[in-house]
Amino acid sequence: MGTGGRRDRTARLRRRLDADPRVHRVRRPVAPDRPGQTFELAYVREGPAGDQPLLVLPGGPGLASVLPYAAFRDEAARRGIDVVMVEHRGVGLSRTDDEGRDLPPEAFTIEQVVADLAAVLDDCGASRAVVHGSSYGSYLAAGFGVRHPGRVAGMVLDSAVLSAHDDRVVRRTLRELYWEGRHPSTARAAELMRAAVASGAVTVESTGAVAQLVHEFAGPDALEQLLRLRLSGRGRRTWERLSTLGAAEADVRRPLFMESDLVARIAFAELGYAPDPDGQPLDVNLSFAAAAAATPFTGEPYDLRVELPDFSWPTAVVSGDRDLRAPRAVAEEVTGLLPDAVLVPLAGTGHSALDTHRAAALLVDQVVRTGGHHRLSALAPRLSALPRRGPSRLLGTAVRTALAVERVLPASRAG
Repeated sequence: MGTGGRRDRTARLRRRLDADPRVHRVRRPVAPDRPGQTFELAYVREGPAGDQPLLVLPGGPGLASVLPYAAFRDEAARRGIDVVMVEHRGVGLSRTDDEGRDLPPEAFTIEQVVADLAAVLDDCGASRAVVHGSSYGSYLAAGFGVRHPGRVAGMVLDSAVLSAHDDRVVRRTLRELYWEGRHPSTARAAELMRAAVASGAVTVESTGAVAQLVHEFAGPDALEQLLRLRLSGRGRRTWERLSTLGAAEADVRRPLFMESDLVARIAFAELGYAPDPDGQPLDVNLSFAAAAAATPFTGEPYDLRVELPDFSWPTAVVSGDRDLRAPRAVAEEVTGLLPDAVLVPLAGTGHSALDTHRAAALLVDQVVRTGGHHRLSALAPRLSALPRRGPSRLLGTAVRTALAVERVLPASRAG
């Protein structure tokens, strides 16, 4: 589809959403230093309206809420859950001011986003909510708890983010698995990774992105197969394609679905999404380095290690065992800091149950809403075994299919 066709499709989608009675708008300040200037912040509410909705905050920053999570809200509504999702300022239906201009850089801080959440609950007539935050959304959820503790009835921290320095844990976890081979399931892959780097079959810069993605969506066996292919002169196209997927996230814009360009200021300035590389294999977030050059890290708004022990509400900390973007060690620390939290470990699950295991995420939400969160750790095996839906599950199939094709091609064509 050409550029004109994509613009027409986006315009049709926007018109459809403008007419949807489930989509609401609330006027919000553009920025503290722009008194009197406001814009329309969009949010969607679906399901039987109650006085204590489920406020769901996706990751990013950059993920839209209205269109990408329509299936999630439909399923939640069928379960009788009142769901509210806010279209992040600078994204989708909340991207522009009244003149249709993109919101300015000063519009984008976590504190302003947290204030938006409170304003939406005010507009809903809800004094409290159960808050489900996924990945970056978990940081927003925690920020909401810091600024508005009286409005939180319960919380789900899904692939929890603890600080702007979580990358150190990510890097250490990756290297323990795929360089040092400390886990039996990855020991052979680590040996092959060292050989592939030493021989030049793979570049040092690409190792982190590929290992993280393949481990999450296809598992350690698939990464071992891919490394064997590279050492035999095959698999180059698959490796290179996987290594570019992370770079594509740094400046992606799919209108009404994923728009990271404006809100990247939050990612880089406040959450340190581009840590300084150390030049060693299995480094993380190298793909964001160029995009972050114009927006240096200035500091995050909260010290959650200090704030979390004051959270008094029931919390479920959801962690997939294949999540190398928010590793289990971070989830365990978050759980330990909270006074009334349980860890919910999901087997065979990667980053963000909201995106990769919707059925499990919804059931966790239901249990937290009804006050039974202490049962969730024991229920984790059953949650993990629930049917998986959503487009992210297809990536693992695509990786395994690509490996099967590369195995049968001659080295001169596959490599």
